[in-house]
Amino acid sequence: MSGEFEHLVAEFERFQAGIRSADDRFAGLGAMQQQLTELRASAASPDGGVTVVTGPGGAVLDVEFTEAALAKGPRALSATLLTTLREAVGEAARRQAVIVEENMGDDLGLVDQVLETQAVAFGTTVEELRSKLPEAAQPPSEDFPEQRVLRPADPPPAPPASGPSAGDRFLRTLFDEED
Repeated sequence: MSGEFEHLVAEFERFQAGIRSADDRFAGLGAMQQQLTELRASAASPDGGVTVVTGPGGAVLDVEFTEAALAKGPRALSATLLTTLREAVGEAARRQAVIVEENMGDDLGLVDQVLETQAVAFGTTVEELRSKLPEAAQPPSEDFPEQRVLRPADPPPAPPASGPSAGDRFLRTLFDEED
């Protein structure tokens, strides 16, 4: 019976840890929303003739042209503007993904998904795009490749194979009654 009790206690502790984790994530939503609201990304053309500033969701906030850029003619200006817009919007998306991942956790691998999508769309590599991320969002160095923080090193032990224990039945009825 003490084995079942220990299993029940372990399950309850995992349940409480999950609640604490959810509480921690939700507590940071206000700060994350503020960070996203203040998000700004800018890109300049290689010659400095076009500058684009974007905000959350890649919204274009400002576009500036130099006299030299305007003198190049409409086709060259359009091409330079589109290239610079793509870079600024891509930067905003990468920064936004970093902010969300820092606040909500990397369970979904959001930054990696954004980088992979942009690498295909922009005809570049994930490594090239990753090098443009803020240093805090860079993957950890290989000095500690197996280091885990606040995550169990091993999966939790499996419940006994003899079917649900009395503790498991108790927890199921407890949660079923809340409906």
